[in-house]
Amino acid sequence: MLSILKPKVATHKVPEDQIQSTYSRYRIQALFSVFIGYLSYYIVRNNFALSTPYLKQELNLTATQIGLLSSCMLIAYGISKGVMSSLADKANPKVYMAVGLILCALVNVGLGFSFAFWMFAVLVILNGFFQGMGVGPSFITIANWFPRRERGITGAIWNISHNVGGGIVAPIIGIAFALVGTEHWKIASYIVPAGIAVILAMVVLTVGKGSPVSEGLPPLNEIVKDDSPVVKIKGDKAPENMSAFQIFCTYVLKNKNAWYVSFVDVFVYMVRFGIISWLPIYLLTVKHFSKTEMSVAFLFFEWAAIPSTLLAGWLSDKLFRGRRMPLAIVSMTLIFFCLVGYWQSSSLLLVTVFAACVGCLIYVPQFLASVQTMEIVPSFAVGSAVGLRGFLSYILGASLGTSLFGVMVDRVGWDGGFYMLLGGVVCCIIFCVLTHRGALELERERAKVAEDEANDAVPATA
Repeated sequence: MLSILKPKVATHKVPEDQIQSTYSRYRIQALFSVFIGYLSYYIVRNNFALSTPYLKQELNLTATQIGLLSSCMLIAYGISKGVMSSLADKANPKVYMAVGLILCALVNVGLGFSFAFWMFAVLVILNGFFQGMGVGPSFITIANWFPRRERGITGAIWNISHNVGGGIVAPIIGIAFALVGTEHWKIASYIVPAGIAVILAMVVLTVGKGSPVSEGLPPLNEIVKDDSPVVKIKGDKAPENMSAFQIFCTYVLKNKNAWYVSFVDVFVYMVRFGIISWLPIYLLTVKHFSKTEMSVAFLFFEWAAIPSTLLAGWLSDKLFRGRRMPLAIVSMTLIFFCLVGYWQSSSLLLVTVFAACVGCLIYVPQFLASVQTMEIVPSFAVGSAVGLRGFLSYILGASLGTSLFGVMVDRVGWDGGFYMLLGGVVCCIIFCVLTHRGALELERERAKVAEDEANDAVPATA
């Protein structure tokens, strides 16, 4: 790995009387940096979708060619989440995230000077690949700085960064268009978002933190006494002496719980992309919405996720005591009935309400699966586990929700597509149950280890 990306080595130790205050300050900075960093990735990702009408007109592209470009980014991103998240386990997370963001910005600058379809195709694939450098460092940072009992609300706060990032892209580009005019659409669509991303990458580098140890603090489980390690270390080889591939094979590939939670995400993504990708066409052609009414339903689908995600994070920490999957099961069960309502209702109001409810609920199991991932592997393997989950969710889950749904609609009509989504909900619930059982097993193992350590600490009596 390049030296610039290697983990920071602490040059000093924080005095004992300053550990708690320093830890409290640094962890807020760490969360702020990954929040800003991840929303920035969306500024240089979703901007491409907003540029497609101008791109289509200038290059005289067909809808198929535009769809191919979007698919290239999606596939490249899915592959990259698997590879780049695993590599993040051996890197300084804040530098890794910032470098990826700067590379995405450079690709966008390249898009601003492109003039042929093949140039856009190459750069879109590169952008999708570099986008994969954002999610791994985010989860690694949260796992490094926040104990298990706080990861629900912390993960929820981070998770809404993509809603915020996706929501501010249109205003940014709209203001840019107002300043430079539609004749300079490449500057407005690509160059301006790239410039903002570089500025925010500097914020990540300045504010972000690697891990408590790299900042001169003790490990997290020594600062927060009840935060015991999630999974026991396997084998004789220390993690720092293992390659990213060895960590992946040892702690993720052979970990049944990592596969269970990955398939939770697969079916969540299937339902999410099955609704969001087809919502405009379905509402316009089947439900006979106007474009304005469709836009309102789309807005509610996306933005309803923000309050529900924050509430779910708090509930999973406080009410469910750190157990993530029960709330995910409740959400998916409600989604089943909301999907039926969205599908069968003829009222404009009811269809919009059911669409908002699905949007409100679908991001809950998605983010809870993310938090659960941090709790079924050691902290040094979080990136690898996130990589497996990200790879499967995009390559398999998103493809099921987009391509297979389209095939079902063509072959047997919209009813076939919705039957497929309802089946996906049932499969997701099954894997939520399996994941929950696995998490309970780990919980019992941690309790047994803690009990054994307590017994060993008691001096023998004569």
